[in-house]
Amino acid sequence: MEQATQIARSHETGIKIAMLYRKRCAKAYEKFTDKLKALTESDGARPLASAAVCMADGWGNAAYAMDAMQRSILFWNTLRERGDEFVQNAISGLKPVLHFDYDMVMDGRGFDRPVNYALLKIKPQAGVVIDPEKRPYIIIDPRAGHGPGIGGFKDDSQVGVALRAGHAVYFVIFFRDPEPGQTMLDVCAAEQQFVKKVRSLHPKSGKPTIIGNCQGGWAAMMLAASDPEQTGPVVINGAPMSYWGGAWSEGEGDNPMRYAGGILGGTWLASLTADLGNGKFDGAHLVQNFENLNPANSLWDKWYHLYSNIDTEPERFLEFERWWGGYYLMNREEIEWITRNLFVGNKLFSGDVKSSAGKAFDLRDLKAPIILFASMGDNITPPQQAFNWVLDIYESTDEIKVRGQVIVGLLHQDIGHLGIFVSGRVAKKEHAQIVSVLEQIEMLPPGLYGMEITEHSDENGKPVYDVVFREHQLEEVASRLNRFQREDEKPFEAVVTISDFVQRAYELFAQPTVQSTANEFSAKLLREFHPLRLQRWSLSQLNPWTWWLPATAQWVGANRKAIDADTPQRKLETAGSEMISATLELYRGLRDAATEATFFGIYANVFSLYLADKHETEVKRAAVTTDPRELPFVKEALASAGQGGYTEAFARVAYLLSRKGEPLPVARLIMREEKKQAYAEYLPKVEADQWRRVRGEQEIIARYDPELAFDTLPKLLDNAADRERLLTLLDKLMADRDVQSVEPTAEQLAMLERVRAVLGGRPVRERRLEAIGQA
Repeated sequence: MEQATQIARSHETGIKIAMLYRKRCAKAYEKFTDKLKALTESDGARPLASAAVCMADGWGNAAYAMDAMQRSILFWNTLRERGDEFVQNAISGLKPVLHFDYDMVMDGRGFDRPVNYALLKIKPQAGVVIDPEKRPYIIIDPRAGHGPGIGGFKDDSQVGVALRAGHAVYFVIFFRDPEPGQTMLDVCAAEQQFVKKVRSLHPKSGKPTIIGNCQGGWAAMMLAASDPEQTGPVVINGAPMSYWGGAWSEGEGDNPMRYAGGILGGTWLASLTADLGNGKFDGAHLVQNFENLNPANSLWDKWYHLYSNIDTEPERFLEFERWWGGYYLMNREEIEWITRNLFVGNKLFSGDVKSSAGKAFDLRDLKAPIILFASMGDNITPPQQAFNWVLDIYESTDEIKVRGQVIVGLLHQDIGHLGIFVSGRVAKKEHAQIVSVLEQIEMLPPGLYGMEITEHSDENGKPVYDVVFREHQLEEVASRLNRFQREDEKPFEAVVTISDFVQRAYELFAQPTVQSTANEFSAKLLREFHPLRLQRWSLSQLNPWTWWLPATAQWVGANRKAIDADTPQRKLETAGSEMISATLELYRGLRDAATEATFFGIYANVFSLYLADKHETEVKRAAVTTDPRELPFVKEALASAGQGGYTEAFARVAYLLSRKGEPLPVARLIMREEKKQAYAEYLPKVEADQWRRVRGEQEIIARYDPELAFDTLPKLLDNAADRERLLTLLDKLMADRDVQSVEPTAEQLAMLERVRAVLGGRPVRERRLEAIGQA
């Protein structure tokens, strides 16, 4: 590249970064100003007015002082209870925080390649009946610093909704300490054994549904890709599959976690931390990263919420802290595999990463539907990270169809990352609807769909949900999700290059010294004095200064004198809390803006100077083929237009007669299932995954070359009995009252006329009148 061109690119990049940084900061200040304005203008919450009232209200101030003192004692006693539970859980080795009872089915610690994973079978609650012929569910929780159980954290959870729907539920857990030498590929192999075990326990049911949460989502996809013959539909919730994606809105610096790898210089820090841990990486570091994302909540909001609601909040607070405060470990090999292949490399499904059998993880091999659930309010796994992998591995929507795959996206508007898994509201709505319509999803023709859930009330006021599937094109999803057309992902390629260099330098010059000085005692000392552990055990009964809290809190609880939240003193307190929170939000916005600007200031310039030309050459080479008919999978489908039999002919006619461009409500899919049973003798006998593949191929043929589709249709039905079988089915459907309730379009009638003419049948109108008369 010429020097002048380099300077021009660098100058242009600098201008864009400066403008974006200015915009981010302005947005942060605007939010802060709006918050302060709302505080000062809301009725009864004006700080100065409330302060004046408080100064003149001596009795009210005394009552408030008593209330504040009592709340303080109960607050610190709650933290003492949290510390005691933390110490007890640590001594007992940490247990899953599942709300449900369970039995151990398999323990991976006894496998030939031991792993610290196990398979549990959840026991149904009283009154819940499990249908042994319904497909079982296997739920994989995230191993991202915390322990397992969040998928069954409460009654209204993924476990709860699946049990109440009559499905057997299995849960994949892991223990605190990894087995020596275990790798992520060993974990994947162990989960394959879990799936096979579940299949053997339910021989009459369909293949098990795999549900993966967050990190458990990409683990579930690895499992399904490595053994697609064993797994059923895969549901992944808030799972980061494309780590470079982000920046949904035009507001503050979104998704700052994706910049962490570049800001820290790559993967070397994870290796250093594992080496200091004597070969084990402490999951508390990952949890601390999550807490740093939202300083307003971590440093103030959650504490003030507990303090201000101390009479009702402790139970919920302690329940959540049992999970949030349980820190698990990983081997060095595991965290290095994750950081190199996922966090920084973003190459899990690029074909560069292979399973223990030497086969690349290729999601295009999956035969069962994939459901992707993400939220626009998720700042840890934004929708781009959940969906962009689809854009990376498929050339077009047609490839999805010709491979017979069904991919369904469900997008929540505002729930946060943890809310995707723990919110009872989300469990009752999104997770329950996924379970209820999963069989209908399997009936969808191959393609890319958006799942929409609308809520209304029945005559008794209970919520009722309607589900609609809308088909989308890959290009449409790409433009909708990625506001910057993924230009913002290019600098991450420079991060990979620099990370590999720094990682190698660390391994050559520093790692031998660090490993030789680390030992189990020093590693344990570092873990115990990690800030997140320290804040817990230091406020437990291990601290002699807390001896007075239990008895005092008991006395306070018995003599509690709470004041109303509407008193001026409490309003002033609340306003002050909100001002502190708004200030921390401002800090967060400015910090994220600076992080983003620093990241792009470094890596966008590195990319522009050293990688841009290579990238442009690859893009031009990929863009040479502009005619979709020239794509390999389209050419193969067209070349096979005359090959096949009744199944292929049925699929082709099904597409030709379908209603184009309309959403598919679940009610219509259910009707199709009913018709499927009523007309079983006329339908092809094929497995669902094979049917989807055939259906996708025939759609490609009919859409790209309709004349060829009609010309070759008789070849597929050269058997007279098969031809009459299909024509008879068409007649019966046209006479069916349920089918008649959805009036066929003129286009459908014309297409049906042509199909009958090609196959040598009598005109549609004549046959339809005859069939109606017979009915």
